[in-house]
Amino acid sequence: MQASLRTAFIFAVLTLMTMGSAVAATRTYFISADEVVWNYAPTGTNVLNGKPLPPATALQVGYRYKKAMYRAYSDATFHTRMVLPSYLGLVGPPIRAEVGDTILVTFRNATHFPVSMHPHGVFYDKSSEGAQYKDGSATTRIDGAVPPGRTIHYTWAVPERAGPGPMDGSSVLWMYHSHTREVGDLAAGLLGPMVITRKGAANPDGSPNDVDREVFTTFEMVDENQSTYLPENLRQFVRDRAHITPEMEQNPVSPFYASNEIAAINGFIYGNGPMVTLHRGERVRWYLISGASDYFNYHTAHWHGMTGLSSGMRMDMTELLPGSMKTIDFVPDNVGVWLYHCHVGPHLLGGMVARYRVTT
Repeated sequence: MQASLRTAFIFAVLTLMTMGSAVAATRTYFISADEVVWNYAPTGTNVLNGKPLPPATALQVGYRYKKAMYRAYSDATFHTRMVLPSYLGLVGPPIRAEVGDTILVTFRNATHFPVSMHPHGVFYDKSSEGAQYKDGSATTRIDGAVPPGRTIHYTWAVPERAGPGPMDGSSVLWMYHSHTREVGDLAAGLLGPMVITRKGAANPDGSPNDVDREVFTTFEMVDENQSTYLPENLRQFVRDRAHITPEMEQNPVSPFYASNEIAAINGFIYGNGPMVTLHRGERVRWYLISGASDYFNYHTAHWHGMTGLSSGMRMDMTELLPGSMKTIDFVPDNVGVWLYHCHVGPHLLGGMVARYRVTT
């Protein structure tokens, strides 16, 4: 049986298991891995205190790095890029679906090295796993290492086990990321969120119908030393490249190595990202992802000015382990501009801090 027919049969069985006689939706996305030059501090200042950030030395890359990021397009021509909220920064476009749906992703690799899209939580067969390793498959697949310039299709089913559990709200967060050279791909920037809503609880676009606003935030110690683009960043941005030795590049305690570990929220440091705006009294669902490119990706996300519920527990701070995903529901009640940040001291001092606004 051909892979496409086998996949269609699996999805039909899963649909019957999760939906009975209800009609499922097919959610179609066109996503490209694009190369960009990213600035972690576009204002050049610590926005929280208004002071200029120290300039890069001749032996540092600085605040600008070549990176890759997932971006959404309107169709398979990849001519028209979808406009997303600016606060998302480096975070890939949110993918949404309801339990029982099927997600179809047309993926283009516009970088110059092999990358992929690997989803968490949903159902996929080997042709749509998006991970490269020896798994016993009898046929050659490119889903886990899509060559530069190639476009492929991923098909992911959304059974009940991908949706909210007994202690969740109406939606649950998963993520997708490149799994070709996983650590290097994550450090390069290839990560995005995926929201699965309980059956019967979704708006037409797949978002939860009992939520007024969704917010997506990634806390990440980005280890640019592990990025696939490190050699290019050294050539392009370091003014005194000749004096950076292999020992400096590989020694985690060297000043050079430490300068390439960036404490970022959505790819911004020291409040440089656009502020999220909330309204008093609205139902806000805040989705959190922790990065996994650095061994210091242990975070404690904290909000000033409001408290929320996560799995039924009241909190204004939650812990994030490397590669973990969490959801917190808020009802803002305090008008003003407020901090949210990592409460791990070195991360806070290193710039993992941002602001949000609550209006009437």
